[in-house]
Amino acid sequence: MSEQQDNRECVPLSDVVEQLASEQDADLRMALAELSQMVMSQVGLEDILAHVAEFAVRAIPGADGAGLTLLKDGRTETVAVSAPFVRRIEEVQYGIGEGPCITAAAGRRTVISSDLGADPAWPRFGPRVVRMGIYSALSLPLVRGDEVIGAINNYARTRDAFGPRSAELAQLFAVPAAASVETAFALEQARTITGQLEKALTSRAVIDHAIGIIVSRTGCTPTEAFDKLRVTSQQENKRVSAIAQRMLDEATRRARG
Repeated sequence: MSEQQDNRECVPLSDVVEQLASEQDADLRMALAELSQMVMSQVGLEDILAHVAEFAVRAIPGADGAGLTLLKDGRTETVAVSAPFVRRIEEVQYGIGEGPCITAAAGRRTVISSDLGADPAWPRFGPRVVRMGIYSALSLPLVRGDEVIGAINNYARTRDAFGPRSAELAQLFAVPAAASVETAFALEQARTITGQLEKALTSRAVIDHAIGIIVSRTGCTPTEAFDKLRVTSQQENKRVSAIAQRMLDEATRRARG
């Protein structure tokens, strides 16, 4: 064997570990960068949540799949998964009321299991998911201020998939992930409110036009014209805006005719 081959094969273990750690750090940085860019874009809420789950798989060493669970009105709800098998696992967990996600959210701490089938923490959950081919889990809470808003759950098909390094990178990922989820919901709420305001303004404009039509036809005051719209609305059990839109459509058709 040549000296060059010897040098290649005798790489110090510390160098291998350092290179692996560097690659894992790069995966985490890339996932966080894409996460921040995505939240500031016009991507919808469901897509953002799905991407958070996908980024978790990339950022956390050992994960074969990840799910994002949110707490709503005291209930847990899986809102996004990176793979279909994760949703099946989450359904088992919430169906029996025990599992790593529930423990992580309740205790506000990172939870790791290297062998779910033998883990005494979840005697019913563990054996069931092992039969589904899942042996390791890493769950950590998503915390904003003093409130736990959910959890990120990572699963692996091998035992001992998540070590201290996985937990460290997961905790680094969880902070901006929680902020991204909260921001995504705030943006979605803002979009909803904006849409409602736009609809209200449109309805108001239609009503104003209808009032103008009634005034021009009858010579009544704007207040009296609105009262006529309101009475018709009550008689037909329809919104004032719907009555006004019908009147506006009829006036438009007549004008074109």
